[in-house]
Amino acid sequence: MNFIFISPNFPHTYWQFCDRLRDDGINVLGIGDAPYDGLEAPLKAALTEYYRVDSLEDYGQVYRAVAFFAFKYGRIDWIESMNEYWLEQDARLRTDFNVTTGIRADRIGFIKEKALMKRLYLEAGIPTARQHVVTSREAGYAFVGEVGYPVIVKPNVGVGATNTWKLTCDAELEAFYDNPPAAAYVMEEFIEGDICSYDAILDSGCEPLFESMTVWPPVMDIVNRDLDLMYYTCPEVPEGLRALGRRTVKAFGVDRRFVHLEFFRLTKPRKGLGGVGDFVALEVNMRPAGGYTPDMMDFAHSTDVYRIYADMVAFDARRLPEPSEHFYCVYASRKDGHRYARSHEEIMARYGADMVMQEEMPPMNWPQMGRYMYTARLRSFEEVQAFIAFVQESGL
Repeated sequence: MNFIFISPNFPHTYWQFCDRLRDDGINVLGIGDAPYDGLEAPLKAALTEYYRVDSLEDYGQVYRAVAFFAFKYGRIDWIESMNEYWLEQDARLRTDFNVTTGIRADRIGFIKEKALMKRLYLEAGIPTARQHVVTSREAGYAFVGEVGYPVIVKPNVGVGATNTWKLTCDAELEAFYDNPPAAAYVMEEFIEGDICSYDAILDSGCEPLFESMTVWPPVMDIVNRDLDLMYYTCPEVPEGLRALGRRTVKAFGVDRRFVHLEFFRLTKPRKGLGGVGDFVALEVNMRPAGGYTPDMMDFAHSTDVYRIYADMVAFDARRLPEPSEHFYCVYASRKDGHRYARSHEEIMARYGADMVMQEEMPPMNWPQMGRYMYTARLRSFEEVQAFIAFVQESGL
């Protein structure tokens, strides 16, 4: 079996996907724009061959790389990047090379475009916030008249919370329309709730081999208000989220993937959507959660999601046993320009025995993920709260 991994060096922990695939007897072929000498040793060891292109943005170059591998190694069975940014290109490559294990070009719109996502939610009867595709000022006022302030405006196609705003009054709505973005935008009713993700690895029958829940803050506020990021993976998945997550993947018709689906857990009742504690669909992401979240799932569930994914590819089954111990795994980061009450040394002295990761993040992640992160495995939610407060307490 030939598996092409696009940009296998980013995030740098993704060498583990390649390593586990190779362990399962799969021929792993890398395509990226990083020099081969700059790849980490474990990634080099996992790859049968690496093809460097000048730019992954240049479809012609990437196409020729895939064609070279197909000529040299035979039929390509999988093409994946595990990265939101390259999902559309992945789908185009699968279509051009007749790779059937994954989303192809005719379905990518439902995965990338928020307006098309909304249509599938509604058709499947999955509760979701009302949405309006931004057109005229008058249509915007009509939508606000229906759902009330505040509303969220965000790109129809976008990653994370980039270029996303909350509009709370007519003046802010007017300012938005006075300088409209060039890209297509959607407007949604504002939902008060926690953001909870349903993360799963699916087999060929769209059945989950692994499930997890992570609780996130509003990333829009982290970016726009320059706040510190914290989030945590939970020991268990609530039945309400599990049921909606499974319905969602079937509604979108996806299989043989690692998926990251976002939901609101209502903290205030919302007419037509549910009461406190109910889950409401936000958006789908047909790739693993970002950053080190897959590793946090490993720590929370005493497992190896990279192995579970590789076994799905190789055998369409889960071979790792279900673990007996589950934990909270919590991430807390700190940013440049903020003053903190505790030093690095104090944090390590207090939580060193519980710390599973701590390092400086790549500069491109600083606005969302913070410059320096601490990740700990803990037993209770109260310990999670205490850890976050200790790491991020403001200094005078």
